[in-house]
Parts: sequence; structure tokens; C-alpha cells
Amino acid sequence: MSDKHFEVAIVGGGISGAALAHVLSSYTDIGSIVLLEKYDHLAPLNSSARNNSQTLHCGDIETNYTLEKALRVRRQASMIEHYARIHGENDFLFRYPKMVLAVGEAECETLAERHETFREGFPYMQRWDARRIAEVEPAVALRGGHPRSEPLLASGTTEDFSAVNYGRLTEHFVHTAHQANPGLEVVLRAPAEAIERDADGPYAIDTPQGRYRADFVVTAAGAHSLLMAHRMGHGLDKSILPVAGSFYHTPRLLNGKVYTLQNPKLPFAALHGDPDLVEPDKTRFGPTALLLPKLERYTGGTYLDFWRTLRLDGTVVRVFAGLFRDRDIRNYILRNIAFEIPGIRKRLFQRDVQRIVPDITREQLQFAHRIGGLRPQIIDKTAGKLSLGESTIQPPDQRLIFNITPSPGATTCLGNAYRDAGEICRQLGRRFHRQRIEDDLLEGRPLD
Repeated sequence: MSDKHFEVAIVGGGISGAALAHVLSSYTDIGSIVLLEKYDHLAPLNSSARNNSQTLHCGDIETNYTLEKALRVRRQASMIEHYARIHGENDFLFRYPKMVLAVGEAECETLAERHETFREGFPYMQRWDARRIAEVEPAVALRGGHPRSEPLLASGTTEDFSAVNYGRLTEHFVHTAHQANPGLEVVLRAPAEAIERDADGPYAIDTPQGRYRADFVVTAAGAHSLLMAHRMGHGLDKSILPVAGSFYHTPRLLNGKVYTLQNPKLPFAALHGDPDLVEPDKTRFGPTALLLPKLERYTGGTYLDFWRTLRLDGTVVRVFAGLFRDRDIRNYILRNIAFEIPGIRKRLFQRDVQRIVPDITREQLQFAHRIGGLRPQIIDKTAGKLSLGESTIQPPDQRLIFNITPSPGATTCLGNAYRDAGEICRQLGRRFHRQRIEDDLLEGRPLD
């Protein structure tokens, strides 16, 4: 049984934890690092290619992003592109056509305005009419072999990187971290059962493999990061709302990624279709959005952990009531519950997919069993609302960071690691080779 002391312990062997291990190993003088993973392999849950959208989110086709957020996410996405270029041929980054599609006059007008607003920040994105859409994605622009009757408009590109196998990228990060720092240890089957402050200063992490002590602890364990924070008395103003996403497979119908316009009233991802990196002869459509009372989708258990992180009280009830009070959100939630019911789900989902591929048939749609992860959305009790996106809890005067990173957390993994590595080195008095990482991954400029 282990009882080792490290400078830094990272809890969670998904894309976020692996990115931090890479940055600490390659761009700091920290020598002893341990990466603890609950399961018997890296990227077992949301970082697996089967459990996420496989998208390099850049803000160009995600219409729920403001321009400011889109530009910030784009810079962090570029860090993955630079990382891939440095390391040469890889099996995790892919270039496919991508577009955001508008159908009907109202959507076309909205997208045209957005395209103009975003044009300076995303000059590679082109405005495509129905003819150009048909050249890139015939199944989108044609019905029965003829042009669709509805007005169509897209903002798209055929040149940019758009898809990532985050599971393989996780493994690549750990490989390069090992090369840069032989002092890195990766321990599998090591769930963090408790994190406590030792009397003599370091933190102690108890696992079935033994106790691991560290001067600084970062948890990058999805919804479990908030559970661990709560157990230590931190982040009590936050609760978890787990949203599961399911997908449907069809034969290969699309050449690239086709996103639809986000309804601004809906706090969940809009429908999209794209080639499946794991099963390249198929196109994947989704995600649906299903509220589930657990922290992990397909592993069994974690129901009690959900209730512990929910911390149900009047504020949480009011947030839920507010969601269901809105007709659009209420109908969306109920419809997505129906998407999980055998016998009716294919018929309902077919109607939605027909916005992208008008000729889709019910026979072509197959529910993708055990595909799709679970995104931990945060309920901010202080603000009394659902807070979308990533959340970080960093208690003052303690060497602790708790990261909860739903979409676009995989895309921004290196940006988050850059931020955390700087803070870790500051507190431990170690050197962060900031200029070197900026030269390698950020074109010589600071991230912010």
C-alpha cells in the first residue's frame, strides 16, 4: 500500500487532469506529480470519444456563445492545434467541414446578422447559400434529389480542424508528460475516498491503493469535484444538475459537422450531426438532454452522490421551478424524456433530424446504446440560477483547486491547465516556464 509524498496530486484521469499533468511536466520545474484515476484506464467517462460530441469547440458554430466567449474559447482551442503540430502525426485531431445551419426566413436572418458580427474574429468562416451547402453537404440541401423549398443559409468552412478524439488526446498528454518528467506517476483503480489536511501541512488522499500525500491537490473529476469540495466544506453555494446526452446513429450521411441554431431560451446544446470518429461508417445525431439523478451515466450507482451534491433547499427548488415555468424549456425537457422511450423515440427524433437531413427515414435511425455522457451543470445558489459552462472552486489560503468542466471544458483543457499551473507554481514557489508554453501553444502571447 502506498504512502508517498508528491508536490502535486491530480485527481481524475480524464482530459482535464491529463492536460494539467502535461503542462506541469513539460513547462514547470515540479518533479513529483501523481495522477489518480478511479477506473482501470484513462478517460473512462466523459472524455471517452463515445461520451461527448467529439467537437473542437471554437465558438464559430456554437450560436449560444457571445462573441467575447467565442474568441476566448477559440484561443484555447488553438492550443490543441499547436500541440498537435508540435508532436507531428497524431490520431486525435481531424479536419472536417463544419457549418451552422439556418432553415427558414427567420433563422436565416438571425444567422446572417451573427455572421456579420463574428466575421472579423472568425475570418475563415464563409457565408454559404443553398447551392454551396449542396456542394459540401448534399444530404442537407436536397430533398428527393431536388433543392429544399425552405430558405437555407450557413456559416461554414472546409479548412479548419473541427473534431477531436479526446480519449486518445488524454493518452497522448500522459505519454508526453512521462517523456518530459519521469517523476510522474499514474495510478489506476484509485478513487479518492477522502481528501484531508495533514496536521503537518500536506494533504492526504486516501484510495484503495493507499494514501498519497501532496503539497497541492487539483481535482479534475467532473461532478465528483464538487462532491469532494463539499466534503471539505468548500463550494457550498453550488449544486449539481446532471444533464445526460444520448445520440442516434445512421448510415454515413454527412461529410462533416452540421450544427443548428441554438434557441436562446434553452440552456442545453442544440441538435447537430457529424461523422462518428469511433465508427466512421456512421453519422451521429444528438444530443438529447435528459436530467438524471446520478453523477455517472453508465457505471451504476452514484445516485446518493448526486443527492449529496444537489444539497436540495429552497433555492434549488426555485431554480427547478423557474426552468419548468418557462413553456419552451418545459416542453423541451418533456420531449427529451420521450426521446428515451422505446417505441416512440425514433418517430419523434426523426422530426428533429429532418431539419438537418430532410430525407432521413425512421429505419435509418438507430438509438446509440451506451453512447453519450453526463454533463454536470452548476446551480449557483447565490445568484439563484443555472450557471452554464465551467466552474472552479479555489479556497483562499489553501493549496486546493476543484474544477468542474462541462462543455467546452475538453476544448479548453490546455487553457485551464495553463491557468492552474501558474497558480500552483506561485503557491509552491516553483518556476513556471510561461514564455515557453506561450511560444509553443499561444503564438508567443499570454492567454488573457
